[in-house]
Amino acid sequence: MALPFRPGYSVPDKARIPPILAYTIRRTLILIASLFIAAVVLFVLLRLLPGDPANALLGVGATEQQIAAARAQVGSDQPLYVQFAAFIGNLARLDLGTSFVSRASVLTEIGNRMAVTLPLTLFGFVLAVLLALPLGILAAVRSDKWYGTAISVVSQLGIAIPVFWVGILLVTLFAINLRWLPSGGFPLRGWRNFGEAATGMILPSLTIGLVMGASLLRYVRAATLDVLGSDYLRTARALGASFPEALVRHGLRNGSVPVISILGIELASTFLGAVVIERVFSLPGLGSMLLLAIQQRDYPNVQGVLFVSTLLVLIIGFAADIAQRFIDPRLRGRVSAAA
Repeated sequence: MALPFRPGYSVPDKARIPPILAYTIRRTLILIASLFIAAVVLFVLLRLLPGDPANALLGVGATEQQIAAARAQVGSDQPLYVQFAAFIGNLARLDLGTSFVSRASVLTEIGNRMAVTLPLTLFGFVLAVLLALPLGILAAVRSDKWYGTAISVVSQLGIAIPVFWVGILLVTLFAINLRWLPSGGFPLRGWRNFGEAATGMILPSLTIGLVMGASLLRYVRAATLDVLGSDYLRTARALGASFPEALVRHGLRNGSVPVISILGIELASTFLGAVVIERVFSLPGLGSMLLLAIQQRDYPNVQGVLFVSTLLVLIIGFAADIAQRFIDPRLRGRVSAAA
């Protein structure tokens, strides 16, 4: 028998969508909308640049017929709305086009370059986390000691030093003076020559890890100081828990919520900033591909690298938001109330 409709009648809890699932769906829709907006902005900005992309195919003194043929080949003779429709349609099919210069698939070339950029970013990120978490907690717990203050001072210096300078200092020390590691480069066979490739990644990853770890350490220290002054930690101590037990069981989970958000930002900025490190250490990653494509006015390569970079940054932010909701039940409560 169907229940009669009554004002104020609500759907039973079992029939409701779980709050975290509802938030994930909304966040996914926002991600898709953000990607579309990013594609529009990328398309418009590249078309606002002076010159014609067909120039990448032409030499000095090209005739009118050659210019017309080149424009027809790259599609720049079409109206902008036709070019945009083709651009969006190709993105929907995961087709990033073909390079004007090398005639190679942009997606394939990006995949080859990702084999350098992604390991570099991940190795540097892991090293930064391994440095920042214990040192940040130690700097907060022992803030009244000289070594706690020393850790904070060193982290401030690490933030102030440009990343390329850190790379040059490490090259000078470990490659030139000590001759322990190569100063740069990457084997032509890539990761198939694992030993040489891994050795070539040590100094670039260490550079990223030190600079990123110094920045992340400050946030870990600040989050730990907030936890140390919280009521729930004092309550746990009053109920008989030791300080390490109270900190691990009650403090780290609450303190990790703001740190996760910062981790997402730091990981995204590290990925985008890999272009500088790749130039310092002569690594054939996405950064060098983007710079070369800009110099050659190779629009498909520029569009592909920028779009893939934007996609990865948005996915990192999406993952950080979802992780925060899983860790902190208070945020799940807010999602439920908003729903």
